[in-house]
Amino acid sequence: MTTLFTNARLIDPEALTETTGSLLIEDGRIAAVGEVSAPKGATVIDCNGKCLAPGIVDLGVKIGEPGERHKESFRSAGLAAAAGGVTTIIARPDTDPAIDTPEVLEFVTRRAAEASPVRIRHMAALTKGRAGREMTEIGFLLDAGAVAFSDCDHVVTDTRVLARALVYARSLGALVVGHPQDPGLSRGAAATSGKFASLRGLPSVSPMAERIGFDRDMGLVEMTGVRYHFDQITTARALPALERAKANGFDVTAGTSIHHLTLNEFDLGDYRTFFKVKPPLRSEQDRLATVEAVAAGLIDIISSMHTPQDEESKRLPFEDAAAGAVALETLLPAAMRLYHSGQLSLPQLFRAMAFNPARRLGLPQGRLQRGAPADLVLFDPDQPFVLDRFTLRSKSKNTPFDGQRMEGRVLGTWVAGARVFTAAD
Repeated sequence: MTTLFTNARLIDPEALTETTGSLLIEDGRIAAVGEVSAPKGATVIDCNGKCLAPGIVDLGVKIGEPGERHKESFRSAGLAAAAGGVTTIIARPDTDPAIDTPEVLEFVTRRAAEASPVRIRHMAALTKGRAGREMTEIGFLLDAGAVAFSDCDHVVTDTRVLARALVYARSLGALVVGHPQDPGLSRGAAATSGKFASLRGLPSVSPMAERIGFDRDMGLVEMTGVRYHFDQITTARALPALERAKANGFDVTAGTSIHHLTLNEFDLGDYRTFFKVKPPLRSEQDRLATVEAVAAGLIDIISSMHTPQDEESKRLPFEDAAAGAVALETLLPAAMRLYHSGQLSLPQLFRAMAFNPARRLGLPQGRLQRGAPADLVLFDPDQPFVLDRFTLRSKSKNTPFDGQRMEGRVLGTWVAGARVFTAAD
């Protein structure tokens, strides 16, 4: 299949440029970029001045298979991703059972390939059952296709066990993804400590819990030399330590979630449990500092941290409700808030949402270069709409953006040159 996109705003996150031109795809790959003539028999798509960018590589998506298929399946997550411009899902291992053996990894890999219209790659658990007591068979899991290892928000508290796992991961060149939180301080917290949480009577955690967790993990990174990614940096207190770690040459990267970039603790004011996420929403000062860190390249990756929860787990008092929000379909329009506010350019956003996660995981996606996979998203950054959560393709509807006016609509999504989503007129 040969397709030529013409009259497009080409968003190149690798070169950090935005230009007007054409893009040609042949046999599932990008064949040419710039001023390109249509080959004989090619399908021509006029982009009408809309934006064409690499498909989003979303690092840290929870899918319910196995164990919680009623919350999200590979099929529903894939459809939601395609509608949101996400062409590669990096799925978390916090399933039931956890993805901690080659057999479970092979099962979910096969199911994902059968059911999803977009690419799905999997992380595997760092310890068996994510229990923090015994490391998994990292070498066998790598051979089975694991792209990284993580216990997600189950922080390994036994430092000796974690150190052994990191040493073994280092010997195999495996990437470890950690959650920088002190589990003792953050247990049971529903908000970030401060005057607002006190006035609302919510159990809270100090931002220092993130810094303490970061410092503990960085000490082990320094000791072992492992490749390490911090999944969510959300506070200003952790940023100087992250900057020092990078300046000292350690192989570390950091991410943050779209919710922590676009929402703050005041959104909890009405006790709406759709705003309960993990870690909890931070102060406006923390939010702005995190946005600036993304703009400066200190924080490398923006992800959805898509966490589907059913109605029963959310229709509870705020402190008892499950944490998490769906975001595969809202990641791009929420990111457009940062673009329209002038805080981040489109190339900067796609560098954090597509190029950097692909590069960190050693994947060929996330680029608008000749020879790269033709995983693309065509979108209008200015088109307004009011989000209705019941129109989301995810099985779960727990989005904090329900009823909010947003800008930025995906018009089409392609995976390996094949169109997997077309917006309704």
